[in-house]
Amino acid sequence: MNTMMKSVCAAVAFLVLGSVASAKLPAPVLSDEAKAKAAEAKAKTAWTGKVEAYQLCKSQDKAVANYKKAPLPKEVKPAKGAASAPAGACVDPGPFVYVPEAPVAAPAAPAASAASPAKKS
Repeated sequence: MNTMMKSVCAAVAFLVLGSVASAKLPAPVLSDEAKAKAAEAKAKTAWTGKVEAYQLCKSQDKAVANYKKAPLPKEVKPAKGAASAPAGACVDPGPFVYVPEAPVAAPAAPAASAASPAKKS
């Protein structure tokens, strides 16, 4: 009976803690500086992906070049009309350069006197 009571208490404790942990948290309020940092991190991540794709492309080109250098066994006939990627298809993304976007300002409302036509007497 004592071990059963401990098991029930432990289960209740886990349920209570689980419900507290899964409570919906409010969305964080980011300052302009934090938003700029997040945008820069996003740009850096995108650039890193391009660099990784470039490095993969170069290593694949190197593997293909090594494969083409090796002699084919007599039983294997090369495929006719096999399409191959053009040489130099890898594009180097260059060094990381982040240019922050300018904040978009709300357009100013036109002056009331300029918008209304002048009355003639």
